[in-house]
Amino acid sequence: MDLNRNQYFMAGLVVFLLGLQLRWVDSFVLNERTSQFVAQRIQQIKGQQIASTSDASTLLATQPTVTRQRIQRPRWLGYSVISIGGVLILYSLALKKPGG
Repeated sequence: MDLNRNQYFMAGLVVFLLGLQLRWVDSFVLNERTSQFVAQRIQQIKGQQIASTSDASTLLATQPTVTRQRIQRPRWLGYSVISIGGVLILYSLALKKPGG
């Protein structure tokens, strides 16, 4: 499947706007459910055992309460995503028009 000019332009615009958002926002605060999910995955990576049960309420009751986690992005990430979006937009303008 080949991408045409409009699809490259739209992808570049979305990536560019995502990069702008990454530049404006310093950190993201996760809600309790997501923080608990991240804490469980980190425990699995570290090799600690997590109680496995099919009953979700029992699993949630046995898990310790997790405070909301804060994710800070690297400073360079916004600039790099903006530049990738800009390259995609400029590349789309260099392509020939879809109908012509």
